[in-house]
Amino acid sequence: MSPTILFSVVLLYFIVLLFVAWRTSRNSTNETFFIGNKNSNWMLVAFGMIGTSLSGVTFVSVPGAVAKESFAYFQITLGYLIGYIIIAFVLLPIYYRLNLTSIYNYLSGRLGFISYKTGASFFILSRTLGATARLYLVVNILQEAILKSFGVPFWVTTLVILIMILVYTYEGGVKTIVWTDTLQTTCMLAGLIICVIYILNNLNISFSESLQAMNEKGYSRIFFTDPDSKLFFVKQIVAGAFITITMTGMDQEMMQKNISVKTLKDSQKNMITLSVILLVVILLFLFLGGLLYLFAAQNNVTAIGDKIFPVVALQHMPPFISIIFIIALISALFPSADGAITALTSSFCIDIIGIQRRIDLTDIKKKKLRQRVHLVFAGIFLLFVMLYKLINEPSMIGVILKVAAYTYGPLLGLFTFGIILKRSVKDKFVPVVCIAAPLACFFIDKYQQALFGNYQIGLELLVINGLLTFMGLLIISKKQ
Repeated sequence: MSPTILFSVVLLYFIVLLFVAWRTSRNSTNETFFIGNKNSNWMLVAFGMIGTSLSGVTFVSVPGAVAKESFAYFQITLGYLIGYIIIAFVLLPIYYRLNLTSIYNYLSGRLGFISYKTGASFFILSRTLGATARLYLVVNILQEAILKSFGVPFWVTTLVILIMILVYTYEGGVKTIVWTDTLQTTCMLAGLIICVIYILNNLNISFSESLQAMNEKGYSRIFFTDPDSKLFFVKQIVAGAFITITMTGMDQEMMQKNISVKTLKDSQKNMITLSVILLVVILLFLFLGGLLYLFAAQNNVTAIGDKIFPVVALQHMPPFISIIFIIALISALFPSADGAITALTSSFCIDIIGIQRRIDLTDIKKKKLRQRVHLVFAGIFLLFVMLYKLINEPSMIGVILKVAAYTYGPLLGLFTFGIILKRSVKDKFVPVVCIAAPLACFFIDKYQQALFGNYQIGLELLVINGLLTFMGLLIISKKQ
């Protein structure tokens, strides 16, 4: 497929995004940027959040992991469903009752100002590491497929994409993202479905025949019953629930969109709708992964992991499928990157700088300050993407989930302690507890064989991290 044609497609797609941004960002204010004036349509938010929840990592890594882990990822998705229910009926009522712009304000009222700053800081660290890993994966594919042939360096590709994101989120923030995410999710899901249909037709097999072929290859196994395995279904389901609770319910980026919906009831409908749709979509991604490996075996394609989908789509399919793949890929890229930069800007401005508490600043000065922070985070994204390029990990989904286990654990402990117990903490010691817990988890993970023998710690490291944080907070607490 001609890189020039693919580049033209990317450019046209960006022009459409700019038009949407222009339409939605007129007369925008800081309130528009942070929570969309609390006037977002819940159906649009639910649909658009599919793209944010999945990202380019799901689009490339989940199908790529099928050869090694079969359909085991669906176990985690079942846990997601449990997590979304808890978010809808435990966390969202708290956020709406307190009328929060930043969800970490809850920690301020419940545990103290330093706890509040600590929670926000861990979110900023978590989302920066996770979002830049997702961004790197897709930028790397675009670099190899399009811009490398023009002699464009990787860092320039990354910079241009970040500038594109800045251009259409700079003014409108959440209000713009709700609409652009809807467009991007539509393109991503359409690309997924078209690729599935094409491969089925190319292999000349029916849906049932493809499942039978996958079963014979060992690709379609969902449940793993060995308790010592990292893929043990109980571990995966429990971990999936806690991953969702932390990476969605305790994450400013995801909750920023939810609390932009006018009423709690609509926000809850958004969350439950999202959880059901995700089950179907991720199962379809896994099915695509099985098809890709069947296609690869028939066409002597040797690529595996994160590389198999791009290689098959760009080198072994007709040009129109390659174009659809690129559109779907960039549609998976933008929702995870644009929302992350916007949420990080919001959290830093509200939680760290305290922009809403600054009575010495006029609205114009607050807006200029917010825009400068927005630019700084774009620069930070560029640096971290370059770092991931140096690391060059072959499967990014494993990296993202491992990072989440370390960085979201303290948030899990902080929110759980605040919600379940009616005890006060010695606020000044909270950062110490929240740093000590991930460090302890690092050593537990590193020496797990010596500690637990054949038992392998997988994604439950997040739960262990949260539990250690909870216990540390209990030690430094007293009855109110």
